[in-house]
Amino acid sequence: MEKIKPRTLSGFMELLPAAQEQMERMMQILRETYALYGFYPLDTPVLEASDVLLAKGGGETEKQIYRFQKGDSDLSMRFDLTVPLAKYVALNYGQLAFPFRRYQIGKVYRGERAQRGRFREFYQADIDIIGDGQLDIINEAEIPSIIYKTFTRLGLNRFKIRLNNRKVLNGFFAMLGLDTQAGDVMRTIDKLEKIGADKVREILIDDCGTTSEQADEILKFITIEGNTSDILQALEGYRGKNEMLDCGLEELSTVVKYLESFGVPSDYFEIDLTIARGLDYYTGTVYETTMIDHPEIGSICSGGRYDNLAEYYTDKKLPGVGISIGLTRLFFVLQDKNYLNQNPPPAPADVLVLPMTEDITPAITLATRLREQGVRVQLHSEKKKFKAKITYADKLAIPYVIFVGEDEVKNDVVALKELATGEQTNTNFAHALTRIRQGLAARAAGKVILDSEL
Repeated sequence: MEKIKPRTLSGFMELLPAAQEQMERMMQILRETYALYGFYPLDTPVLEASDVLLAKGGGETEKQIYRFQKGDSDLSMRFDLTVPLAKYVALNYGQLAFPFRRYQIGKVYRGERAQRGRFREFYQADIDIIGDGQLDIINEAEIPSIIYKTFTRLGLNRFKIRLNNRKVLNGFFAMLGLDTQAGDVMRTIDKLEKIGADKVREILIDDCGTTSEQADEILKFITIEGNTSDILQALEGYRGKNEMLDCGLEELSTVVKYLESFGVPSDYFEIDLTIARGLDYYTGTVYETTMIDHPEIGSICSGGRYDNLAEYYTDKKLPGVGISIGLTRLFFVLQDKNYLNQNPPPAPADVLVLPMTEDITPAITLATRLREQGVRVQLHSEKKKFKAKITYADKLAIPYVIFVGEDEVKNDVVALKELATGEQTNTNFAHALTRIRQGLAARAAGKVILDSEL
């Protein structure tokens, strides 16, 4: 029989066990952090009816979607977690309590050209707060605190949360008489960091239809310099000239006012008037989070406020605010730059129990007792040499081995060996359990990401 060459499709990440453990730990920290803020976990189907998933489709989105026929069904794979959320809220509106707070960590699929650091299948980690008819601005101030808490718990220290408000920008464009071009202008200035001011000015004039004077005014406005107070003070000079700008300035000031009360130190956030989040979807506060030492990576967490989540599925007005972390891409970047903490190395178990007697019942009983105490245990009963069994534990980075031999059974003790130090002790079960727990607690104290580097 001809053998098929095993391969993984381009654009699909497949990790070795130790790296998968690190990814799982990152996801667990995200789940724990989101739960601290009162978010429900949610899971939605990977497959949806195409007309449901593509209600807001068109353009590049529809070109990238994985779509196929199965019998009479026209099906598509989800390309983000927001559209499925919109369907979910519209479908279950009567059973939900608002504001509805949910988090979801799941895979999404985009048939775009795979390249280094960009994937066709990838995890997104989203949180959203959905209101019924209205949603208080305080929710927009709370989101940066969740960003801050999430990344610091992971181990990142050198990052910046950049804030803006789309109403400030739209109001300013309206002052310049650019209401109809506002969307194009927004998408253009969102590229400032990538292509530079000269290129942005050129596009504003040639493609967006602004005059030279208007382009200069836009660049002057979005590059206002200074700290948070300086920028807010400069924006006050525009107050009273446009109602939407005034509203956006009020919202931006309110968000900034409460950030430190929400636990975000002032050096972790800044107002950046170039942040527009090119999608027309966003209507208020917008966020982008970047690594200070690696601006070339771009945003590692972004999102913002939107006015009507489920407008394609219901007439009910469902405003919301949310953020998304491209988890697979972030993991790839951290792995590529050696920022993932390898000490201690990830392990699938805390203890390897090695039966040393013909009857392995005592070893099984011991493994069961340890598991009942919350200790992760592998029982190694394979007919291999002793050295091979120790090598197995070393290779998997299992920190402890317990030998269960005739003497241990007769004396009701266990032989506990810590592989890192080579220290071996014959002791009773209670003392062995205490030592294991203390050692595991010390190992767990490290962050997933090396904070000494960031």
